[in-house]
Amino acid sequence: MKIPQTPPPLNELMTRLQKPDRMIQLFSLMQAQKTRGEYLHWDKLRRHPVPDGFTHEEWWLATKLSRMDGLRPIGLKDKKGRPFFFSVPELVMEELHQIDLGSGGQVSLPDQITNPQTRDRYLVSSLMEEAITSSQLEGAVTTREVAKEMIRTGRKPRDNSERMILNNYVTMQRIRELKDRGLTPELVLEIHRLVTDGTMEDPTAAGRFRHQDEKRVVGDDYDQIVHIPPPAEELEERMKAMCAFANVETPDYFIHPAVRAILLHFWLAYDHPFYDGNGRTARALFYWAMIRRGYWLFEFISISKIIKKAPMKYSLSFLHTETDDNDLTYFLLAQTRVIRQAIAELHAYIQRKTEEFHDAESHMKALDLFNHRQVELLLHAIKHPNHRYTFASHGKSHGIVYQTARADLIDLSARGMLDSQKKGKQWIFISPSDLSERLMKLGKEAQT
Repeated sequence: MKIPQTPPPLNELMTRLQKPDRMIQLFSLMQAQKTRGEYLHWDKLRRHPVPDGFTHEEWWLATKLSRMDGLRPIGLKDKKGRPFFFSVPELVMEELHQIDLGSGGQVSLPDQITNPQTRDRYLVSSLMEEAITSSQLEGAVTTREVAKEMIRTGRKPRDNSERMILNNYVTMQRIRELKDRGLTPELVLEIHRLVTDGTMEDPTAAGRFRHQDEKRVVGDDYDQIVHIPPPAEELEERMKAMCAFANVETPDYFIHPAVRAILLHFWLAYDHPFYDGNGRTARALFYWAMIRRGYWLFEFISISKIIKKAPMKYSLSFLHTETDDNDLTYFLLAQTRVIRQAIAELHAYIQRKTEEFHDAESHMKALDLFNHRQVELLLHAIKHPNHRYTFASHGKSHGIVYQTARADLIDLSARGMLDSQKKGKQWIFISPSDLSERLMKLGKEAQT
């Protein structure tokens, strides 16, 4: 990945403006910049057609000056002690409004999500999706199908990639339990320990800060250095400052909860306090912050799925911030767009599943022979011939105890809806390729 070009220093640009009338013209350009619908970095702006009568350098100076009024500092500082700033331009405000509408308060959702009897299936699927894609962003190599089979059946991970995914799944479950607790350095270490358990070259590195001799230079796939984190000896104080920010103790002005969660994500990623697992820990803290502030729908949303589709944009948002005077607005805008897209995908998924569910549910209810869990399994089985189910996988998918899962599957097998066979001590239930025909036959028999 090519590192974006660092903008020319403002003081140098200012010294070139010697004529008073040129400054007046620049002020008019500044006003025009405030109404533009973009937040361009110098590396992009210098490639755009320049406004008539100006140079790219003058355009950039007008852009920077127009942004300065809105920038506000947070407690995060770079390696040279310079603060990071952020602003909330109209582009970000629009995204925040859509996030609030789509994921907070009394969001209108179908009964499958709001009903405690059925919401666990959606929750489990969402937690698995985030666990898988977040691990894949950090190098895990396995298919979604294999990873989901591992989680559903409860089998042990076969390799490091599967272990990363299982760790993420366990961590996401734990995040839901921690939403009422304030963030402390000890809690951050606990989350990191969960994320990295059994995956580190040095097992003792899980759940502790990197040491002074563990210099971590973050690079891309071509070994290009893109980020050098702060010295290890600063990490304890930096972590205290980060936790104070996460707990809304600093700064002394209001920050929108979603903005604070996004900045927390950046903060941990920038400090890079661990030898490995920083990205996964940063995204876990983002979820903790969102769920803690009442955005309950984030239990079902996967931001890593969206980031994975365009990882370059994710990386560039970090680099744009670092190369342009620590302006966090680049990362803020990129992540609000990711979040809004993740929300939109969840709503589309729910709508799609709702329609499928209602079609199948109408047929199943007409038979009046199955409970809601069995209906869900049969709907899945129709779309996945030869899929295998076990008492453990069915129980985990629906958040039910072993005895209930066993009763569900044995009943479906007895009615001829699933084929069954025993392997060793374990019963396996298989969806038949002619399940639709069997259901139709069962329906006719029930009507006679």
